[in-house]
Amino acid sequence: MEMYQELLKETEKNGSAALITTLGESLEKNVFRKEEASEIIQNAVEEAKMEGEPRLVEAGDKKYFVESFCREERLIILGGGHVGLALAEFAARTGFQVCVVDDRPSFANTVRFPWAAEVLCEGFASAIEKLQINEYDYITILTRGHRHDGDCLRALYKEKKSAYLGMIGSRRRVKQLKEQLHEEENISQEWLDFIHSPIGLSIGAVSPEEIAIAILAEIIQVKRTEQRTDKVMSSDVDMRVMERLANPDEKRKEQGKAVVTIIETKGSTPRKSGAKMIVYEDGTIEGTIGGGCAEAGISQTARQIIQKGGYLIQHIDMTGAVAEDEGMVCGGVMKVLIEKA
Repeated sequence: MEMYQELLKETEKNGSAALITTLGESLEKNVFRKEEASEIIQNAVEEAKMEGEPRLVEAGDKKYFVESFCREERLIILGGGHVGLALAEFAARTGFQVCVVDDRPSFANTVRFPWAAEVLCEGFASAIEKLQINEYDYITILTRGHRHDGDCLRALYKEKKSAYLGMIGSRRRVKQLKEQLHEEENISQEWLDFIHSPIGLSIGAVSPEEIAIAILAEIIQVKRTEQRTDKVMSSDVDMRVMERLANPDEKRKEQGKAVVTIIETKGSTPRKSGAKMIVYEDGTIEGTIGGGCAEAGISQTARQIIQKGGYLIQHIDMTGAVAEDEGMVCGGVMKVLIEKA
């Protein structure tokens, strides 16, 4: 638990961190420290970060499982109206840490936004300054008016560039605002061109909920498909599982548990390398490696590991006759690490 807490602190402090699991006669875990690591481990960490996938490397008689993590991705919703309300729920369900900002108390409160990790009731410019925007943030401007949109853009221009920035509004209104900011306030045209507007994928959305789905779909598209120099942001790691390992629920604290991590995949699999789940001794699961029969079988093995200790690397075959017998809808192969936590 302390090691996972250290990992999360390191991730929050530096934006990213890596975990090294040594697979020898026994299993040992350490948060990566560059000055203490061999060249092989340093290279593996860099590859894991750049590719967004963990690495299994060998050195001598030992294997090292190298995982890279980044700060939990925030979705910052500037404007607490109907679209923002729907977007907050859908985004929280898909793994974003949601932050909502509005200057109206009736729109910016935790009763209205139970899905949000943070709700700020204050002016947009001052809230943006407090939030300390970084490259792991996704930002949507959904305010109630042109003046507030301008306040948001002026404040955001002073911050670090985010992973995504989208703004709702008519093409005419957005065009006028961009021209004003560029010509009168010298805001970079390149930065203004980075803004996704019209916001969201073009799916003919009409209702607030449909518009929220279109926006979230575009954000996920950016997260998963845009070329980056640092792909760890688009990996299949669920940071909520890492948070649970670092800070277990009170009723689970004393229970034995095992952690299952996908090391690598080939072909069509429901989850990709890096995905994790926790299996408790009573059979309860948090997180997922894809569900179905394969996950049920792995859970049984994990409970055996809880009893006898140690770790096991196991292959799950979802191809051909195996998949047909089990009724699986995928057709790939997964290699997973099952370890007592």
